Amino acid sequence: MLATVDGAMYGASQLFLLPVLLGIAALFAYAFFALGACVVQALQRRRGQPAGFELHQVRAQQPHLDAAALELMALRRLELVRVSTRVAPMLGLVATMIPMGPALKALADGQLEAVSQGLTMAFSAVILALIAAAITYTIAQVRRRWYATELLALAAAGEGRA
Repeated sequence: MLATVDGAMYGASQLFLLPVLLGIAALFAYAFFALGACVVQALQRRRGQPAGFELHQVRAQQPHLDAAALELMALRRLELVRVSTRVAPMLGLVATMIPMGPALKALADGQLEAVSQGLTMAFSAVILALIAAAITYTIAQVRRRWYATELLALAAAGEGRA
C-alpha cells in the first residue's frame, strides 16, 4: 500500500516538472521585459517627460480620482511584478526538488551521468528563478518608491488647490 502511494506521488510530481520549468522561463522573460520597461520609465522620469510619471498622467486625464483610487491603481500596477517576486523562488525550489528524486535513484544505481543531468537541470532552474526574483524585486521596490513620491506630490498639489 505504501509503495503504491509513494509511486503515485512520485509520478504526480514528475508531471509538474515541465509546467514548472515553463513557468520559470516565462517569469525569467517577464523579468527582463519589466526591467526594460522600468529603465525606459526611469529615463523618462530623469528627463522630466510626463509619460514617466504614471499617476500624474492618470490624474491629468481623470481629475475626479481621489488619493485612494490613485493608490489602488498604483497597487494594481505593482501586482504582477510583486507576484513574480514571490512565485519565482517557489517555482525554483520545486524545479530543484523534482529532479533530485531521479538523481538520487540514479546515484544509488551508479549512473553518474543521470545524476549529473538531474543536478544540472535542478540548479539551472533555481538560478534562473532567483535571477528573475531579484530583478522583479528591485523593480517592485523602485516603482513603489516612485508611486509613493507621486502620491505625496499629488496630495500636496491638491492641498495647494483647496
